[in-house]
Formats: sequence, structure tokens, C-alpha cells
Amino acid sequence: MPVFIFKLIIQVLVVDTVINRSYATGTSQKDNDKKGPTGIVLMNLGGPSTLEGVNDFLTRLFLDPDLIPIPFQTRLAPIIAKRRTPKIQEQYDKIGGGSPILSWTEKQGKAMETLLDKINPEHAPHKSYIAFRYAPPLTEDTLLQMKKDGVKRAVAFTQYPQYSCSTTGSSLNELWRKSEQIDPEQSIKWSVIDRWPTHPGLIEAFARHIETALKQYPSDVKKKVVLLFSAHSLPMVVVNRGDTYTSEVAATVHRVMERLEFSNPYRLVWQSQVGPQPWMGPQTNEAIIGLGKKGHNDILLVPIAFTSDHIETLFELDLEYGHEAEKAGITGLKRAESLNDDPIFVEAMANIVKDHLRSGKIMSTQLTIRCPKCNKEVCQRSRDFFANQNL
Repeated sequence: MPVFIFKLIIQVLVVDTVINRSYATGTSQKDNDKKGPTGIVLMNLGGPSTLEGVNDFLTRLFLDPDLIPIPFQTRLAPIIAKRRTPKIQEQYDKIGGGSPILSWTEKQGKAMETLLDKINPEHAPHKSYIAFRYAPPLTEDTLLQMKKDGVKRAVAFTQYPQYSCSTTGSSLNELWRKSEQIDPEQSIKWSVIDRWPTHPGLIEAFARHIETALKQYPSDVKKKVVLLFSAHSLPMVVVNRGDTYTSEVAATVHRVMERLEFSNPYRLVWQSQVGPQPWMGPQTNEAIIGLGKKGHNDILLVPIAFTSDHIETLFELDLEYGHEAEKAGITGLKRAESLNDDPIFVEAMANIVKDHLRSGKIMSTQLTIRCPKCNKEVCQRSRDFFANQNL
């Protein structure tokens, strides 16, 4: 074969290979564009960013039977919200004029998605979204944005580490309802991270914040400081229905104390009781005063069911309970910082999502069953919605 013909054949084969590779790469890119980003939806209660948003926030909150079951709810909720608005506005005014929870969640989400793109390239790009239950961005607004962004695969990631029907359950019920309206064709396929109370990264973040806070005490009293783990309380009617929240909060506390090698005496207490119904106790403020009367002057508050600062930490724990302790002569009350955008915590978030996506699971086995005494049809319908997702 003449040399020039041989060279020509080689050139044709090279060009053909390049074209085929380019075509394959182009097809892959088109597929990725068609697939859209993997959406990670951070679900939380939320909070009003301005004083003007307080009334709407409270109205949505009191209208939610999953959180606050009250009779004649649709009629009474707006009345209760209107009456409470001035008082709650004063509280938000004292912590800067609004809740910082949106800002913290945005920071957590952005840092998480950047890390996920590095450690979980097979599902990249990842894009974080926020779906608050009672304040913007609301679930329906987030769903509309996700459809606009071309999201086809999404993870509903609760920011309550411990599951409760009143918190995560309510957010999932709302996600199902709004999906039925906004995405009836189910173009977005969902899976759920519905609880993570004992994740090692979460436990490590809590433990380090406690260790840092304990350094503020004199060395001769450090081991005597009472660790008072405070979580949002629940109405006893919800607890007695079979809600898993209290046991999961206790599991978090126990793991944290294991990590700390049970270095200090501790108790689990409950805050933010609303209304006349019996709630889970003892209440945090009552526990502070009770311990003070028993000679415990040095007490460290640890918000154990919150992952970022909001009104329950900045006003209730820091200002309200701090003032009550001061009046009672307790001078050693301090608080461990919230997790906020702690890199250890953000890494934990990313690892939770990565492991979830790689597992192929839709939701935890715990979410497949309802509370033993639950009689709400919405809870079953939302579970069916997620269970029937075809990933």
C-alpha cells in the first residue's frame, strides 16, 4: 500500500474518532442539562425576616393542626395571631428586627452544595433550596422555582434532626399537598431524609460547642457545670399519640454525653410551651430556677433540637431565661453557641445527603409507619406519595 494512502486512512480514522468522541460528549452534556441539578430542599419552620412579617408568620403557624391542634382552628387562628403579634414583634425587635434563620439556612445550604459537588460528583451539580413552613420562602414558592430550574431529582432534607409529626411531619404533609397542585405530573422525583438524631457529625459538632463553652468557666467549677439540654416542647396529646420526637431528642443527648465521656451532670428539659394544654416538661426556665434553689449556680444551656439561631435561642434562652436567672441570683448561666455554619456541621449535612443519595432509599423505615394513635388521613396520603416515587 502506498505510503500516502496509508497516511490518508490514518487521518480519516483519527478524525472519525474525534467526531465520535465529541458526539458522545455532547450527548452526555445534553443529558445532564435535561436532568437538571439534584435539588436538596432544606425544610424548617422558618421565621419572619422583618417585623412586618410577624402576623403572617403567626397566622400560618396557628392554622397548622400538625403543630398546634386547637378547636375551631380556621376561625381562632387569625384572632390568636393578631392578639399575639405586638408581643412577638417586640421580641423580634430585641434580637435585631427579625429572625436570622433564613440567612443561616442560606449559608448552610450554599456551603453544603459546594462540598457535595466535590464528594458526590455522580449526582452533581447539587442545588440547595429552602422550604419554610410558616415564612418565605414557602413550600409552594420553592416548588415553582425548582420546576423553573429543571430539577428532576430532589431530596427533602429536614433540618430538624429529631422527627416529630409537628415539625418534619407537617413540612412533608405540606410538600405533598403543594406538589399535587404545582407538579401533578410528578416531574420531580422525591426522596426524604426524615431524621438524623445520632449522626456522628451532628454529635461531634454539638460536643465541640459544649467543650468551647465550658472553657468560659473557672477550672475549679468546670466539672460541676450542669449541662441543660433544651429542646422545643410538645403538647402531651402529641406525645401520647406515639410521636417519636422525645425519644429521638433523648438519643441525641445520650450520644453527645457519650462523646463527652459523661464529664458533667446533665438534664434534658423543654421550652416554648404555648397555650393552656399540658406540654412535655420540665420547662427550661423552671428547671433553671429549680436547680438554682438546689445550689447549682453554674448552668450551661445547650439548644439540642435547633441547628441555627432563631427566636427560641436568641430571645427565649438568652434574654428571657437569662433575665429570670439573674433575678433569682444565678450568676453562672451561659449558653453553648448554636451550630449555624460551623464547618463540622456543614460537613455532616453534606455526608448525610451523599450517603442518602448513594443508598437509593426513598425514606427511613421509621417513616413507613404512623403514630399508633394517629387518625389523620393526610399523614397516610403524604407517606404514600413519597413511598410511590420511582427514582
